[in-house]
Amino acid sequence: MTVTISRLYENYADAQRAITSLEAAGVPHSDLSIIANNSDNWYGAEKKVDRTEEGAATGAGIGAGLGGAAGLLAGLGVLAIPGLGPVVAAGWLASTTLGVMAGAATGTIVGALTEAGVSEEEAPLYAEGVRRGGTLVSARVPEAERARFESILDQSAVNIRERSAAWQRSGWETFDASAQPYTADDVRKERELP
Repeated sequence: MTVTISRLYENYADAQRAITSLEAAGVPHSDLSIIANNSDNWYGAEKKVDRTEEGAATGAGIGAGLGGAAGLLAGLGVLAIPGLGPVVAAGWLASTTLGVMAGAATGTIVGALTEAGVSEEEAPLYAEGVRRGGTLVSARVPEAERARFESILDQSAVNIRERSAAWQRSGWETFDASAQPYTADDVRKERELP
């Protein structure tokens, strides 16, 4: 049986290292996924995927058939996700997100995360972390090896409990897919916080 494990990273570079480490430890790229905030357009406007259905179909295939961490990461595409705005995404979670949004079952990244096996308690925290400029890495791993793979992901991950407690002290309650996405300035300010 497989389980989904996820961690939030301050930046894309830390998340990329986590993916490389997971693959080196034996997680196939087909079981890895990354979603990174792109409000500051760090990935580049020329790589954007259409927001049309055709673009969504293209985005759904991101990462498919690519080999190795370099392949997964080379398969990045830019998508617009409600509440998050522009994100750079690759892997199975990007496909799940597009499917949930298209089906409008729960219609958000939170719905995609919970459908993928992330707890209902943690899914909004990860979504808000990406909204505020972070990068989410999710992996499907054998349940028997969960602790080993979690220790790899924990190496440079944000402590999501501490971070969400700080958000709550400033008035945040939960992820809101109808909220305005963070701007580049908002993300910069968020990254400057201790």
